[in-house]
Amino acid sequence: MTQTTTVDARVDTSPGAGSAPAHRWWVLAVIGLAQLMVVLDATIVNIALPSAQRDLGFSDSDRQWVVTAYSLAFGSLLLLGGRLADLIGRKIVFLVGVVGFAAASALAGAAGNFEVLVTGRALQGLFGALLAPAALSLLNTTFTEARERAKAFGIFGAIAGAGGGIGLLLGGLLTEHLSWRWTLYVNLLFAVLAFAGGVVLLRRGAPANRPKLDLPGTVLVSAGLFGLVYGFSNAETHHWSSPQTWGFLAAGGVLLAVFGWWQTRAAHPLLPLRVLLDRNRGASFLAVAISGAGMFGVFLFLTYYLQASRHYSPVSTGLAFLPMIGALMVTAQLSTNLLIPRIGPKPVVPLGMGLAAAGMVWLTGLDMTSGYAASVLPALVVTGLGLGLVLPPAMSLATDRIGPEDAGVASAAVNTMQQIGGSIGTALLNTLAASAATDYLKGRQPGPQVIAQAQLHSYSTAYWWSAGFFAVGLLLTAVLYRRGRVQQDPDAPVAVHM
Repeated sequence: MTQTTTVDARVDTSPGAGSAPAHRWWVLAVIGLAQLMVVLDATIVNIALPSAQRDLGFSDSDRQWVVTAYSLAFGSLLLLGGRLADLIGRKIVFLVGVVGFAAASALAGAAGNFEVLVTGRALQGLFGALLAPAALSLLNTTFTEARERAKAFGIFGAIAGAGGGIGLLLGGLLTEHLSWRWTLYVNLLFAVLAFAGGVVLLRRGAPANRPKLDLPGTVLVSAGLFGLVYGFSNAETHHWSSPQTWGFLAAGGVLLAVFGWWQTRAAHPLLPLRVLLDRNRGASFLAVAISGAGMFGVFLFLTYYLQASRHYSPVSTGLAFLPMIGALMVTAQLSTNLLIPRIGPKPVVPLGMGLAAAGMVWLTGLDMTSGYAASVLPALVVTGLGLGLVLPPAMSLATDRIGPEDAGVASAAVNTMQQIGGSIGTALLNTLAASAATDYLKGRQPGPQVIAQAQLHSYSTAYWWSAGFFAVGLLLTAVLYRRGRVQQDPDAPVAVHM
C-alpha cells in the first residue's frame, strides 16, 4: 500500500524512511538488539560483582563504583548523545556507540585490577549514552504509521522492561558456568550483530540544516545530571545529611534549574521546551521515571531475598524472574496494539501503575518459609502485567508527534528519565532498607535468626516504598494524561512510504 503525505517542506531522510515493511522490521531487530545490550548492563554485572571482587581484591566500599561509574557517565551524557544523533546523523552515532560500547566491554572484561574495571564501566556508560537515544530515535523515525508504530514500540518497550530480568538470568548463567568476565564479553556478540545489521540496514539521515550545538546547555545539563546521580549514589554509602549527598543533590538541582532557564533563551536549545510541554509527553516522561525507580524494588531486593534468604543459585534467581518477563511482554503488546489505540492512555497507564503497586504490596508478605509458586510467582506476574501497561505506551507517547529534528533529544530525555529514576530508586530504597534493618536490630540480641528477620524487614520496607512510587505514578498519570484516543497531528512530518 502506498501512502503519500505532504505535510511540510522538509523531506524525511531518516533511516527507515521510504523502506519496505520487511526492511523496517529488520531495522527493529537491530535496534532492539542494541537496546538489549545497554539495558542488560544495568543488572548483568550485579550478580557477577562478588566473583569480580574476589578475583581483583577490591573492598566493599569500592564495589559500588563498578555500578556507579556506568550510571554516572550514562545518566549525565544522555541528552548530549541524543542531540548529537540529531545533529550528526542517527546512523553514524548509533554505529559509533555500538563499537565504543563493545570496546569498553572488552576492556572491562580483561581488567587486571579495579581501576581498569571501573574505567571500562565508565566508558560503557559514555558510549551507551550515544547508543541508547540513537536507537530510540531510529525507532521513532522508522515507524510512522500508527499500527506498525504500536507493534514496534510494544516490542521495544518489552525489551526495555524485561532487559533487567534477562540480565539477572544471563549474568547468573555466565558467572556460574564460565566467569564473571563473560558478563562483559557477551556484549561483543551483541555488538557484532548490531553493527553488521546497522551497516547494512540503516540509512544515512543527517539533517540538511544542522543547527549549532548548545554548548552552555550541554555543560549545564551534563553537570546537573552528574550531580543528581552522584548525590543519590553517595546516599548508599553516606548519610543523607552528608555534604557528599545533599551538596551534590543541591548543586545538581540548581544547575538543572539554570539549564531550564537557559533553554528559553538559547538560539539553538539542547532540549527544546516544546519536547516537554505536551501533556501526554510530560505524563509519559514521569511514568518512565517512576517505573525506573519502582522496578528496583523487584530486581534488587527480590534478588537479595532469593539468594540470601532462600539460598537460590544465581541461575535459579534469574529463572525466577522469567514469568514476570513473560507477563510484561503479553501486556506490552496488548497495551500498544489494542488498548491505547482504542481507549487512549488515561485508563491504561494508571491501571498498570496500580497493578505494579499491588505486586509490590504482595511481596511485603514474604517470609523465610514462603514458597515460590504460592507467594513469589503471583506477585511477579501481577507486577509484570502492570509494567507492560506502563513502559511501552509511555515510551511511545513520549516521542509521539516529535519532528525528525528533535527525535534524538526526545529519545534521550526518555532514557534520562529512566536512568535518573533508577538511580533515585536504588539510592533511596537501599538507604531506607538499611535504616529499617538497623532499627529492627535495636534492643535485640544479634543472632542468625534475628539477622535474617532484620533482612526480611528491610526488604519489606523497600517493597512498601516501591508500592508508594507506583501509587504516586497512578495519581499523576490519571491526572495528566488527556482523555480519549491519541490524535494524529496533521502538521507532524510523516515519512513517505514507497
